[in-house]
Amino acid sequence: MVTSVIRALRHRNFRLFFVGQGISLIGTWMQSVAMPWLVYRLTGSVVLLGVVGFTSQILTFVVAPVAGVLADRWDKRRLVIACQMLAMVQALALAALTLSGLVEVWHVVALSFLTGFVRGFEVPTRQSFVIEMLDDRADLPNAIALNSFLVNGARLIGPSLAGVLVVLVGEGWCFLANGLSYVAVIVALAAMRVAVRRMPPPTTNVFGGLKEGVAYAFRTPALRSILLLLGIVSLMGVPYQTLMPVFAKEVLSGGPDTFGYMVGATGVGALSGAVFLASRKNIRGLGRVIVLAATCFGTGLVAFGLSRSFWLDLVVLAWAGAAMMLQMASSNTLLQTIAEEDKRGRVMSFYTMMFMGMVPFGALASGWMANHLGAPQTVVIGGALCIAGTAILGWRLPALTEAFHPEVTVPGAAGFQQEGVAQ
Repeated sequence: MVTSVIRALRHRNFRLFFVGQGISLIGTWMQSVAMPWLVYRLTGSVVLLGVVGFTSQILTFVVAPVAGVLADRWDKRRLVIACQMLAMVQALALAALTLSGLVEVWHVVALSFLTGFVRGFEVPTRQSFVIEMLDDRADLPNAIALNSFLVNGARLIGPSLAGVLVVLVGEGWCFLANGLSYVAVIVALAAMRVAVRRMPPPTTNVFGGLKEGVAYAFRTPALRSILLLLGIVSLMGVPYQTLMPVFAKEVLSGGPDTFGYMVGATGVGALSGAVFLASRKNIRGLGRVIVLAATCFGTGLVAFGLSRSFWLDLVVLAWAGAAMMLQMASSNTLLQTIAEEDKRGRVMSFYTMMFMGMVPFGALASGWMANHLGAPQTVVIGGALCIAGTAILGWRLPALTEAFHPEVTVPGAAGFQQEGVAQ
C-alpha cells in the first residue's frame, strides 16, 4: 500500500523535485499567511485585503496563456529555475522592507504584482514539466497527487510556523524564511538529469500558438467542462481564503495563531485528499470525483460562513480543504492525461488561468462584498454559488471523462477518443 502511494518517488528527478519543492513550499505558505496579516495590521481594511489578493494573482491570469505557448517551445527546466530566482528576489525584498520598518501597503501591492507575473510563467511550466521528470509516464497521476501532498503538507506546517513567528518576531522573518527556502528547489532543479527535448520548429508565432491551444482545449468537451467548472469554483469559492484574517480576528476574536490554525486545518483536510488520490492506480471515476468534490467544497463554505465556533470551523475547513484539493488535483490529472504532448503546456496554462487566474477577481469582489455585507455572509454566498455552478456545469462531466479509456494512464496513448476535436 505504502509503495503504491509513493511510487513516483522511484524516479530520481522527481525525488529531487519532491524534496526541494517541499522545503520551498513551506516558505511560500509562511509568506501567504504573513502577508495578509501584515496588510490587515497596517490598515484594518478588508477592502485592501481583497486588493492585495487581486494584485498578487491578476497577472497570472494575463501571463499564463503566453507562458503555456513558451513552455511548449522552450526548455521547461530553465524557465522554471528563472521563475524561482525571481520569486526569491521578491520575497527577500519584502523581508528587507518589513524588517527595516519601512514597509508600506503600496510596497506589498507592487511586490504582489511581481508575484503574479512570476506565477503566471512558473505554474503552467512546472505543471507540464512534471511528466518530464518521470521515466515511466504511467506514474503521472501519482506524481501529481504527491505534488498536491507537498502543497498541502506545507500548508499544514508553514502557517503554523508563520503564526508563531509573527507573534514572536514579526512578519518580516516569515518573508526572509521564504526567500531562503527557494535555494532548495533551485538546487534540486539544477541537479536533475533531463533528456533534451527535440521539438519541431514552431509553424506559427506566439499568438498563433495561443489561438491553436484555445481551439484545441475548448473544442474538446472533456477539457472544456473541466476547465469551466474549475473556473467557476475558483471565482466563487476559493477567495474565502482572502477573508480568513477577518474571521480569525473579528468573528473568533483571535490573533495570528488562530489564523495559522485555521489555514493549517485546511491543509490537514487537503493532505488527506492527496493521500487518497495518490493511492489510486488509474484515472477511472475522476470525473465523478471532480463533481462530488466541487459540491462538497461549496457545502463546506456555507457551513464555515454560518459557524461561530473555532473548533467547528477547524472541522469544516478541513472538509473544504479536502474537497478543494480533490477537485483541483483530479482536474490537473485528467487535463495532463488527456492533453496531447505538444499542447500540454498550453492546456496547463488554461488550468492555471482557471485555478489561480480567476481567484483575484473573486478576491476583489469578496473584499467589496465583505465590506458591505460582512465576511460570513460573503462566504455563504460564495459557497452557494459553487453548488449552483456545479449543478449547471458538472452534470455531463463524468460521462465526458469516461469517454476516454479509463484504464489508460499514459498520456497520448493510442485509444484516447477526442470527441469534437477538429482534426
